[in-house]
Order: sequence, then structure tokens, then C-alpha cells
Amino acid sequence: MKDGFAGNIAKAFIQSKLTILLMIAFLLIGGYGTFLIPREEEPQIQVPMADIFIGYPGASPKDVETKVAAPIEKMISNIKGVEYVYSTSMQGQAMVIVQFNVGEDVGRSLVKLYSELMKNMDKMPQGVTLPLIKTRAIDDVSVLGLTLWSDKYDDYQLKQMGQELANEIKKINDVSDVNIIGGRNREVKVLLDKNKMAENHVDFLSLSKQIQGSNMQLPGGTLLQKDTAFSVETGNFLTSSDDVGNLVVGINQQQPVYLKQIAKVDEGAETPNQYVLFGYGKADQANSRVFKSNYPAITLSVAKKKGADAMKLSEQILGKVEHLKASLVPNDVHLTVTRNYGESASDKVSELLFHLFIAIVVVTVFVMLAMGWRGGLVVFLSVPVTFALTLFAYYFMHYTLNRITLFALVFITGIVVDDSIIIAENMHRHFKMKKLPPLQAAIYAINEVGNPTILATFTVIAAVLPMAFVSGMMGPYMSPMPIGASIAMILSLIVALTLTPYLGYIFLREKENHGITPEKNKPKLLEETRIYKIYRSFIQPLLETMDLYSKHCGDPVRIIIDVLYQSGCRENAAF
Repeated sequence: MKDGFAGNIAKAFIQSKLTILLMIAFLLIGGYGTFLIPREEEPQIQVPMADIFIGYPGASPKDVETKVAAPIEKMISNIKGVEYVYSTSMQGQAMVIVQFNVGEDVGRSLVKLYSELMKNMDKMPQGVTLPLIKTRAIDDVSVLGLTLWSDKYDDYQLKQMGQELANEIKKINDVSDVNIIGGRNREVKVLLDKNKMAENHVDFLSLSKQIQGSNMQLPGGTLLQKDTAFSVETGNFLTSSDDVGNLVVGINQQQPVYLKQIAKVDEGAETPNQYVLFGYGKADQANSRVFKSNYPAITLSVAKKKGADAMKLSEQILGKVEHLKASLVPNDVHLTVTRNYGESASDKVSELLFHLFIAIVVVTVFVMLAMGWRGGLVVFLSVPVTFALTLFAYYFMHYTLNRITLFALVFITGIVVDDSIIIAENMHRHFKMKKLPPLQAAIYAINEVGNPTILATFTVIAAVLPMAFVSGMMGPYMSPMPIGASIAMILSLIVALTLTPYLGYIFLREKENHGITPEKNKPKLLEETRIYKIYRSFIQPLLETMDLYSKHCGDPVRIIIDVLYQSGCRENAAF
């Protein structure tokens, strides 16, 4: 028999001494790729979104809606790729939310949005401020939440500690932003006395301008002296309540009027606008008995850069925070991790990898029941190579290890093992028949099922791959599953035509015996096995009955067609 395409490939790998090294290399690069791929719970979805803030001082919500929000909605809707536009009108300002179609390029979408707004700003009513555009993305969601709380410090003091800690965390490469939730900032309050203002002939507007003008530092020029140039700066920023109180805000009877003469200047915490409290619930009985109340707290919300590994970043941040606690955080201030996206993502990924291993073991056990431990070993060694190459392909396609990409591997396990099982089972059958030498039997077996295996694999890919082209948000969210499954099936076909024949030739063929083999130790032929006899006892009577019926009554299929035609069912018979 002339070797076919599949047989030639299998023959080359069976006879090659480098096949086992190639298999080990595939496993190693797959394991290496698994450690390199970032881990997260959900796949990355590219949905360009932006919030637009426009001020219209003094206008009522109705005026803001009709004169600002509605025209902006109209102009933004004309941009190609915009899917939704929402607006909210408030006293003196409007907020417009723009969402582009899923998959649109983020940079180009924002450039088009900014260009359209600037082009039409002359159509806005007088007094409208320039728009502030703030983008939003999935990476803005925090991956780590660190809560500082204490029963001895208030939220103002905690925020000062949190700001220092946040500055250190921002130095980590993959951290994009650190947001502090809760607490109060430092503030200098100026409480004016209207009677003293009238007495010293100082009005509020001039006072406000004096304070703003004094809180700046500007270059004053360059002083040249011999061969040296000195840069001169004028003014200085206000740093304390004393600096504010000593400002000269006017002149009365040729005497300077200081701010502290007409106002009370205090330095301290600002008026709270949000509250964060920390406490233990009844589920944590041990801590709830020790800490029985809710305590002032602040939370540091850490966001990561796009493509960063949430698990590794969380571990890096926690390691640095543990090192900084001794110098930045007092002993009586507690630091609790209230959100760890990296840890939860790692747990879910590890769980799915474990389930994937269980699926491979279960398939191997079923193969062992039908083909023995040698056949099960062939499949058990072939499938991990396929998944290792698939994970390495994930790395080059910039995929992450998440519930969708790993679910694709679990979902496709049964289909992936089919190629290796078909090749291994047919080789096993020909080795048992002993009609050809082992090498020729292996090539003959692969040629028998090679083309159907290739066709079946691409047929399944044709059925699964169209899921990647679903429109809307569900398309990009679920696309790693059909794409990953298709890649896994193509790689399983390659492994089935290369490594599986080599493993089958090593483990499944009968060992050559030199000399006289005892009768009791001779292997049974295929026709002598118990499974073959049971199958033959069921199928032989059916074949004999069909053969007998064909001799006396004709072809059964032709008889059914004639009956349908005579009964008037010509549509069903005309095939």
C-alpha cells in the first residue's frame, strides 16, 4: 500500500530519535507559558467609554438640558462607532456618558470624540466651560483594596498615613492609579468677621483675589553678576495657617490690614463628605469579640495597567506594604486586605487547571478499560502536550488565564482526545492482527484513519469557530472559547499525527520474541479476544438475517422507497 500524507508524517516521527525530545520540549514551553500568562477572573473586553463634564454656571437643570446636554448628545451621535449616549443635567453642569461599539479602537475613538466636541464648541451658549473628558475602562476597577483602621486615630490622621503609603505604592511599575476612599484632607479655614471687614474697608471679592494671588510662585527673571546668572522667583506658596493669617489684604489709614485682623484662621481637617468605617461581623466570631465596634478607616484602591498580572501585582504590593509598615504605619493602626482580585483570580484559575487535570485522568481511565494500560498511557502523554502547546499559543495571542480561556480547554477535552484515541486504537488493532510487521502495520493503520481524522477535526472547528463572530459585548467576552478550542483541536491533530504514532509504536506493538515461545505465553489474536467474541455474537445474527432478506426480497432500502412511492409520498421517495 502506498503511504499517504498522514502515513508519511507518522513514519518520519516514528523513525526519528528526536521525537521524545520534541515532546519534552513542548511540555516545557507549555509550562513556561503557563507561568508567563497573566491571571485574572474575566477576559479583557475593549469597550471605549468616556464621561464628559461641561459646566454652565448659574443655569438651572432645565436650561442645562435644553442648551447644553441635548445639543451635545446630537453632535456625539453623529460620530461613527458610537453606540449609546446618556446625559444627566444638574444645577450649573451636565455629564454626558458616551459608549462606543465593542471592539472599537480606544485611541481613535477618543480622538474622534475630542475633535467633534472642539469643532462644535462655538455653537454652545456663552458662559459654557471647556469640556472635561475622562475615559473609563475595565482596568479602572481596583485589583487590591487596603484598609487602614484604628481605634486611636481619626480618619484625618489615617488619611495622612494613607497618602504616604499611596505615594510608595505608585512607584511599582504595573500600578496605574491609587485612589484613597474616605478620610479628610488638610485644610486652612478662613472665617471672616463682617464687622471688622467693614471697619477696615475690606470687601469679600478683593479679599478672595488677594488670597488667590498670594498663593503662587512665578519666575521673576535672571540676575547677571560677572560670569554668573541667578534665577529669581517671586512669591511663594502658602504652607501653613500662619502664612495665610499674615497676608496683607488691604490698607486702612495708611496701615496694612492683615487677614488675621479681620478673620479667624484655623488649620485642620476639612468638613467630611464621605465616611468609611471598618468592623467585623458575626461570621468572624474571634475578631468580633475583640473589636466590638465600627472604627474610622480609609481604603486604598489600587488599579493595574492593561495586561498586567493581577496575582503577581497583588503579591508585589503586599510585600512592599509589609516592608513599609514599620516606618509609615504605627503599631496601633491595623491594615486589612479588604479586596484581593489577584488572589481570587489565582484561586479560580488553579481550580480550573485542577479540573482540567481531572478530565484528562478520567478520559485516560476510560481508554485503559478498552485498550489496556498501554493505550491509556499513550493518550495520557499525548493530551498534556496538546494543552501545553495551546497555553503557549495563548501567551503569543496576548490572552490571559481566566475562566473563559480555561473553560475552553475543559470543554474541548473530550474532542481533543478523539484524534489521539482514533490513531492509537487503530494501531492497537493492527498490532493485534499481526498481518504486517510492526512499522508497516503502524503506517497502514494511520493511513486508514488519517484522512477521516483530519476531516472530522476541521468539521468540528467549522462548527465551533463562528461563535467568535457574535456581535455585541458577548462576542469579545466569549471569543477566547471558540478561538482557544479551535487552536487546541488543530494542535491535537498535529500531535495525533506526530507524537501519538511514536508513542503507540513504542507502547502498543507486541515485543519480538527470539526463540521458541511457550504456548501459554503467546498473545491472543484479535479474533480470539473476549470482546471480539461478544461483539461477533451480537452482530453476526443481524448480518445473516439482512443477507437472507436481501436474497429473497431484494434490497431493503429499495423496498422502502417503492412502498413510499406507491402510497403517494413521492416527496419523501424522490431522493
